[in-house]
Amino acid sequence: MRAVLQRVTEARVEVDGEVVGALTRPGLLALVGVAHDDGPEQVERMARKIAELRILRDEQSVSDAGAPVLVVSQFTLHADTRKGRRPSWSAAAPGPVAEPVIEDLVSALRARGIEVETGRFGAMMAVSLTNDGPFTLVVDA
Repeated sequence: MRAVLQRVTEARVEVDGEVVGALTRPGLLALVGVAHDDGPEQVERMARKIAELRILRDEQSVSDAGAPVLVVSQFTLHADTRKGRRPSWSAAAPGPVAEPVIEDLVSALRARGIEVETGRFGAMMAVSLTNDGPFTLVVDA
């Protein structure tokens, strides 16, 4: 499992012009890609990282600050671009495997008391954000 975490002052996801998830106050945007062998261990590790990394203002974590998280699935994070001009997506889990893992991650964050918004799995999404810093991390679990 791989995530790109962006500290944001606001963010939203639209599908066909409809807002399906939004943060209206500072928090994290988590773009999350699932690999074939990701399971409960990776979900728990990623949930812990998202909740506890001290990357918000004043060295606070999402848990410390009571900040929200917008989780957006993004299989392209597992692209292999080492050869040629076309990325290979073979490392990314297919939808039927990845979707329940993303749902488990969202549930794990909510179980920690974190407010979570989401995109729509498998949809063509328009993601907009105001990056705070800018501050962006790549996290592997």
